[in-house]
Amino acid sequence: MAIKKTEDAFSLNAFDPAKISDAFREFAEKGAVQSKEAYAKMKTAAEDATKTVEATLESAQSGTVEISLKAIDALRTNAESSLSHMEALLGVKSLSELFELQTAFIRKQAELAMEQAKSMQEATKKVAENVAKPSKEAAEKAMANFKK
Repeated sequence: MAIKKTEDAFSLNAFDPAKISDAFREFAEKGAVQSKEAYAKMKTAAEDATKTVEATLESAQSGTVEISLKAIDALRTNAESSLSHMEALLGVKSLSELFELQTAFIRKQAELAMEQAKSMQEATKKVAENVAKPSKEAAEKAMANFKK
């Protein structure tokens, strides 16, 4: 009888193509579902990356304009100050008055340069934070999704 059971296990009658077909169909369906899920995740990640790049470029562009306007304003202020100083020098009556005007001008220019440098530093810091913000948020979101 043991021989009979061995023959049954290896006989063509024990081979059922419907079971293999069902198993293959199930495997293919699972693969298709997983592929669709992976594609959806990749598509979402690509869209998020595109939005991040766009936001970063927009922030960089607006920041560059802001810094450029501050630089132009500083140049304008310095030019006006220099012209006013030149006009004042034309009315000098003595050497001591010349030294007094020149000393006051240099002091005023040094203070103005410090204010302008501080203003540019604050603007640059703000722009850098705004430019980095979309990337930082995207990285945090990606890490949160990765942890899931």
